[in-house]
Amino acid sequence: MNILIVDDEKRLGVLFSRALRDAGFSAKSVETAEKALEMLNQGFDLVITDLKMPGMDGVELLNRIKELYPDTVVVVMTAHGTVETAVKAMKAGAYDFLLKPFPTDELLLLARRIADELQLHQEVEYRRKRERERFGDIIGKSDEMRNVFTLIEKVAPADATVLILGETGTGKELVARAVHERSQRAKKPFVAINCAAITETLLESELFGYEKGAFTGADRRKPGMFELANNGTLFLDEIAEMPQSLQAKLLRVLQEKTVYHLGGTTPIPVDVRIIAATNKDIKKLVNEHRFREDLYFRIAVFPINLPPLRARREDIPLLARHFLAKRSTNAQISPEAMELLMDYNFPGNVRELENILERALILSGGGNILPEHLPDLEIAIAESASLQPGETTLDELEKKMLIAALEKAGGNKSKAAKMLGITRRMIYTRLKKYGLEG
Repeated sequence: MNILIVDDEKRLGVLFSRALRDAGFSAKSVETAEKALEMLNQGFDLVITDLKMPGMDGVELLNRIKELYPDTVVVVMTAHGTVETAVKAMKAGAYDFLLKPFPTDELLLLARRIADELQLHQEVEYRRKRERERFGDIIGKSDEMRNVFTLIEKVAPADATVLILGETGTGKELVARAVHERSQRAKKPFVAINCAAITETLLESELFGYEKGAFTGADRRKPGMFELANNGTLFLDEIAEMPQSLQAKLLRVLQEKTVYHLGGTTPIPVDVRIIAATNKDIKKLVNEHRFREDLYFRIAVFPINLPPLRARREDIPLLARHFLAKRSTNAQISPEAMELLMDYNFPGNVRELENILERALILSGGGNILPEHLPDLEIAIAESASLQPGETTLDELEKKMLIAALEKAGGNKSKAAKMLGITRRMIYTRLKKYGLEG
């Protein structure tokens, strides 16, 4: 704690400040209120001032401190004959008063009490700040994320179907879990499935279950995701990748609230809340007849748009610190390295940020992260800056990213997909789109 003593009796000021320093505090003394005001920008936590001084007195100094530095604690010192003035000073905002003459032990006891209270206050403020900067497992303090948090709070208890829209790596499953955890179904199962990650046949059997003998290898009866999520929440990630034949079956389940096992004829009642997510322009897919319109209206009762990381750059430092702390490291990010992170567009969003920091930690040997530990970012930012408006299209940029990822992965499509934050199925689709599947 940093303490300033203000007393026109220089001897007393020196005595008090020395005793405070001996007790482990940082302390200085000055002889006038005017000098004290000049020094307050150095960041004092506590000012202990005499009341009666030539020039500006202690009461006026108190008022100026409360006006300019409202968080600074002020204690006044006074003689027995001016206790009434000390009481008035306390009403004006002084923390306490000391009656002169007083032993240094009394001063030290008061200083320690104030230090303890300030530490407690700082811890409470830190916890409040952390709470303002996160929503469950979701990190963010930007207006864009606060809006998302508000929507989650509103829809969670309503039990409506939710559609989460956002680019790959923005944290759509975290939002889905946040909705579930704040709903009346919170104590029931949360079951997630990625519709883009598995084949159509396997997706159908996973969703609806199957009877023994329904197909080759079905050696036992197996419940589907709908049954496993009964009375809870089923999260259908990347629902736009679902084949249209399955879209029709999903719509039927949502309408009738029953499922049929593959190879079965007995209806199985299910009570499941659906939360779906996609990184596609699903309205465009509906207009192109690539996604069923009736299913779209079923799942899009309450849409939540999750912003990309580049649209909420003020959250980057928070996320970066969170990912480093997650790895139990004391490593810090240098201002220059943080500037690089702030300048980068993060096509892979939050997931890409986490991967970048994990690699940087390895390069730094677990120490502080410097610009040289982020070499790919400097190149990407430079290349992005060299592009002129209208010089290239989004498709051309995506194609370049695919080629670059494949080169870095040595042609390994699974590694390239992981680097880009997409599934193997999605990378094959894009390679085919750009004639790169060879």
